[in-house]
Amino acid sequence: MKPTYRVVDLFCGAGGFSLGFSQAGSYEVVAGLDNMPSVAKTYKANFPRATIIVEDIKDVNPRTLLNLAYGEIDVVIGGPPCEAFTGSNPRREKEPLDRLYKDPMGLLTLYFIKYVAEIKPRVFVMENVPAIMDGELKKALIREFSRAGYPRPFFNLLLAEDYGVPSHRLRVFISNVEIKPRKIDRRITAVEALSDLPEPGSSYPPNHEPSPLSEGKLRKVASLRWGKALIYYDGSTTRYPNYVRLHPNRIAPTVQGSSRFIHPFENRLLTVREQARLMGFPDSFIFIGGREVEYNMVGEAVPPPLAKAIAECIAEKLGGGEVG
Repeated sequence: MKPTYRVVDLFCGAGGFSLGFSQAGSYEVVAGLDNMPSVAKTYKANFPRATIIVEDIKDVNPRTLLNLAYGEIDVVIGGPPCEAFTGSNPRREKEPLDRLYKDPMGLLTLYFIKYVAEIKPRVFVMENVPAIMDGELKKALIREFSRAGYPRPFFNLLLAEDYGVPSHRLRVFISNVEIKPRKIDRRITAVEALSDLPEPGSSYPPNHEPSPLSEGKLRKVASLRWGKALIYYDGSTTRYPNYVRLHPNRIAPTVQGSSRFIHPFENRLLTVREQARLMGFPDSFIFIGGREVEYNMVGEAVPPPLAKAIAECIAEKLGGGEVG
């Protein structure tokens, strides 16, 4: 019988990270923490056996979470908000260290580290955008994790599309272990991910209701070619596309909370379910909230196939005695 490693998910969101660990088969997700009630409802609906704490992480004592988890925690996972670090944020602090120590959203990364220091898991995995390593930030994070009792953390850069996710996503997974999951043989295209879905508005799968577009945008969408965007917005250093018409034979661009995509062959927006498909969520996973909240939950998640690949890699290290 395989050992069961107990997992806590901080900043759990809808639960993409938790789902991947659950799918890996060697883990029990015992608790999640998030401060948004609608997100917590989604998490609880998909992980009914887990305890969900609906509080700001700054207001919760890590010992409280340990008590609610009814035992020791083997693995702490989580993705603190990336807004302070990402280049798509036009209001990002100019100085990299200010993004961690001054920006209120960046400070939440330090709370993740505080929890790790208190819980002392065998393994921690913190997901974020690669820009969290800009300038002196990487050295600062090494110092903070060293103070928490985990010197020399690994900064594991992983592409989601290498692990069965039909969209591009480059993220860093900071951990006390080196994470090198097994890659799949080929990448999954947008049309492969979407082609077997029924028309929007069908009774199954859930979250597949149509998203309306204004008449003006519909006229512009009709002439939009594959890979082209309807609008662009300014980030801190460059311009970013949105309302991109997906190329059917390529992976989709990065799915973000603000992302909206145009169907490859139809003049309409993708539904929440279709965007969830682009992130590797199974159709059985439900999202609860208003449509904008649901899109946001999808875009902010760790793609489950990537999370599963990470979990399997870590399980091998735990089972092989590579981790204390």
